[in-house]
Amino acid sequence: MLTDHLPRVSLGFFPTPLEEMPRLAQLLGGPRLWIKRDDQTGLATGGNKTRKLEFSVAEALAQKADTLVTVGAVQSNHCRQTAAAAARYGLKCVLVIRGHAPENVTGNLLLDHLLGARIVFSGDRSREAAAEDVLAELKASGATPYFIPVGASNAVGAIGFVAGMEELYHQLEALDLRADRIVFASSSAGTQAGLCVGAKMLGFRGQITGISIDSTRQALSEEVAHIAAGVIQRLKVKMAFGPEEVVAYDGYLGAGYSIMGEREREAIELAARYEGLLLDPVYTGRAMAGLIDLIRKGEFTKDENIIFWHTGGAAALYAYANQLMGLPAKDQPTGKLAK
Repeated sequence: MLTDHLPRVSLGFFPTPLEEMPRLAQLLGGPRLWIKRDDQTGLATGGNKTRKLEFSVAEALAQKADTLVTVGAVQSNHCRQTAAAAARYGLKCVLVIRGHAPENVTGNLLLDHLLGARIVFSGDRSREAAAEDVLAELKASGATPYFIPVGASNAVGAIGFVAGMEELYHQLEALDLRADRIVFASSSAGTQAGLCVGAKMLGFRGQITGISIDSTRQALSEEVAHIAAGVIQRLKVKMAFGPEEVVAYDGYLGAGYSIMGEREREAIELAARYEGLLLDPVYTGRAMAGLIDLIRKGEFTKDENIIFWHTGGAAALYAYANQLMGLPAKDQPTGKLAK
């Protein structure tokens, strides 16, 4: 196993299922579609951050930390799973949320409260500045905080997706299935970095295809390569990975981060009504919208196998209830820089 020598705690149910999506494939008239169900990792409604947090929390415990501190948006899936991981291991948790407190507490923010996290809104300051103040305050009080970056997207967290790629690789072998592309939401770059490193180590011949949620292709590619370099160093393998190897589409950014448009709404409805799958408006809805558009444009041949990696996030649907029901939006999360 590629990552067995590294410290890791248990937070999720693995392997997550790999299932076919025949009805959606038939509707779209494109390639054979599959879905990797990381919405079923099991940690506080699941999601892909569980994989990353197994390695991040292990390092926090090794450093004798007593408090996890991270940053995110008001409907951050990462923040919700970090709060759950902290509760599981008896750690305190502080979530630094960009902007001001919304009028209504719903979706992931509600779950953050239920999971016992202390929530600090950054107001008009950046999340990073607010987080620095929180860390200084905790250290001054005698606490030992451990900081996890947005999305747990650093070399430590991204290793979770090296393990995830190996998990999928063995599932494909068991099914005697050739995967031509793996498509997923790519934002803070850690998921894509881990998948790319894992794929290269395993000799996987399919394409790792990120649908950018909030960054240009160039910016995302550079960040993926930066994190990948740290992963390679931690794994102590002899290989290189550069930004020119990153495949990402940045044509689906819409009106900005967390702003749901017609493409996302259609993708959410099609996945729900044809496959019984729940996507979220910020990440998986946008990524599925990108995949659907690529299929409609004839990007794939009918004999290809395309895997959509579901990264979770259905809890955020409740924060978009009015929009999803065709009613005027109220307190819809906005903010093009939040993740």
